[in-house]
Amino acid sequence: MELFPVHLLVLVVMMNRYVLGPLLRRLRGARVDATDDSYQPTVMVIIPLFNEGEGIYHAIRSLLEQDYPRDKLGICVVDDCSTDDSHAWAMKAAEGHPNVRVMRNPHNMGKRKGIARAVREVDSEIVVSVDSDVVVHPSAVRQLVRRFVDPRIAAVGGRTYVSNRHQNWMTRMIEIKFYFAQEWLKDLERSFRTVLCLSGCLTAYRRHVLLELEPILEARNIAGIPIKYGEDRFLTRQIVKAGYETVYTTEAWCETAAPATLAGYFSQQLRWRRSNLVDMICGLSHAWRLHPVLTVHYVSQLALLLSYPVIIVHNLLNGQFWGVLLLHMLIMGAMGLIYRIDKRHLPADMRVPALSFLPMGLLMPITYALFTPLALFTLDSGSWETRNKPLPPGQPVGGGSTP
Repeated sequence: MELFPVHLLVLVVMMNRYVLGPLLRRLRGARVDATDDSYQPTVMVIIPLFNEGEGIYHAIRSLLEQDYPRDKLGICVVDDCSTDDSHAWAMKAAEGHPNVRVMRNPHNMGKRKGIARAVREVDSEIVVSVDSDVVVHPSAVRQLVRRFVDPRIAAVGGRTYVSNRHQNWMTRMIEIKFYFAQEWLKDLERSFRTVLCLSGCLTAYRRHVLLELEPILEARNIAGIPIKYGEDRFLTRQIVKAGYETVYTTEAWCETAAPATLAGYFSQQLRWRRSNLVDMICGLSHAWRLHPVLTVHYVSQLALLLSYPVIIVHNLLNGQFWGVLLLHMLIMGAMGLIYRIDKRHLPADMRVPALSFLPMGLLMPITYALFTPLALFTLDSGSWETRNKPLPPGQPVGGGSTP
């Protein structure tokens, strides 16, 4: 089997992600992350809630400590009929704070419809979406808002760190994975103000744009089956498709718990793989409207995502898998070293050892070989995997979209 075209795809994607993207970001300098401190609109933070327990209390408390004008900042919690004590924890956090509102849906509506309901009922200029399991840094809202330097910018996303990074080998690995996903892989898109996936963990939107896109968001389905995964990625793509700009900054950040078990990690990766595939395939209809560099990058990423399982099977059949695995391990080791050097300035509790990324060398070919075909055959799933059933106390679900 001739694999040269696949090798070419790998080269194009790697060059765009790790060479051209960072180079463009540095060449464009401050324009990539421009700010305007004179812009201080009204802001409403919306937190969709379902069975988060005590976690929602800490999320709300972190938002109450934002260094943003109190008279311009509100918090709206949308409880989607939680069956645990989440509502009680939300009410406890809201006590004595008139700018915190706790809504309860009349019935279980799902995350997307719950947020849409809140967006319709509030009147702020900017809406910040925050997941119920995150703790937001005190400067996050201000850092997001000051990036709306142009009326065409409709959304600004922030950085996510792993709060339980030191729990075990899995969470340490995910911390480094998040680093590359958010501080390297977005550089090319950031350079053109066309970031194609902004996480619901921490993203600010112009409210009028959300209202404009609401009919499209409400009608999302595959073969008539409403789907709940990858909503953050879908929303970002629709914003770009509508002609708006999307930006991303590492200066606004939050922390969230990552899966600490293989079962949790695999469930998360399957959901994210479905999200990537369905959204990128559907996005081909208008990918040509992007900047030519981004169009090439978009198409090459999708082609590599679909062909990567073929590479793994090809190498297994030809007895070359162990050589490929060794190459993966060497690359992950080098990436771990890059991470460690770049993050050497952080406090010890906010960084992990360089070798923590080595397990990705094994997990990456496994997840791509198994989950890409499985995701393709289950694109119409309405399931949230780990989010559709109760979890043991303290077990993170690792939701949201790919960072």
